[in-house]
Amino acid sequence: MAGSRRVPEGPTPDPAVQKVRIRYAKRGRMRFTSTRDFQRALERAVRRAGLPVAYSAGFHPHPKISYANAAPTGAASEAEFVEVSLTRVLDPSSLVAPLDAALPEGLDVLEVGDSADLPGALAEHLQGSLWEMRFRGGAEQAGRVEREGVRSAVAALLAAPELHVSRMMKKGARELDVRAAVVGLELAPGEDSGEERSGDVVLLVTLRHTTPTVRPAEVWTALRQVSGLDLPRPLATRLRQGPVLDGEVAERLGG
Repeated sequence: MAGSRRVPEGPTPDPAVQKVRIRYAKRGRMRFTSTRDFQRALERAVRRAGLPVAYSAGFHPHPKISYANAAPTGAASEAEFVEVSLTRVLDPSSLVAPLDAALPEGLDVLEVGDSADLPGALAEHLQGSLWEMRFRGGAEQAGRVEREGVRSAVAALLAAPELHVSRMMKKGARELDVRAAVVGLELAPGEDSGEERSGDVVLLVTLRHTTPTVRPAEVWTALRQVSGLDLPRPLATRLRQGPVLDGEVAERLGG
């Protein structure tokens, strides 16, 4: 019949009856994976693990998987989140091992929970991130000098009422106010970690998620800009992601 709409052939997809929230880490060389790379890896992993994933209807069904505020390519993370809709109700804790085994090494599943235990959308709870920015040091003396330089750069950034850096977007350059996003910025103690390398200088940065989200790379640019120092590019690792309470990122999404 002329003008009639085409209807996809085949049975209607099973409805989603549960949504699970996965927290995973990006470690080692996997920090260089893009969001799209991870999406492909996760879709393969859920198939290999035998999860009853819900699919959309239409001519091109796709798994109902939603991604939230992924870390930028090149940054490691201990707090990435994704939600997967299922057609059967399962014990979320039983999904950790099979999903982790099905993902490449360095993409590690840390926990799985039922999304129903949080009110509202996942994105509403991802209000900020705690980042570690690690500046590689050299000799002990050079490390001490660099530490004082970073300390002065931190003080200058915190004293600035606003601090704009430029990011190239699809529609051209856009100015971002880094200072407005910085909730906290401090040097970590030099002996803070057993993994601390000689001469390393570590910053702990609490960033409130803005639109667009300010990244560690922009904090680095702002530190160089405000201090005039030729600071090397740091290694960035997201330690937490969640609600911002009293100037700190909560350890759990529930607060």
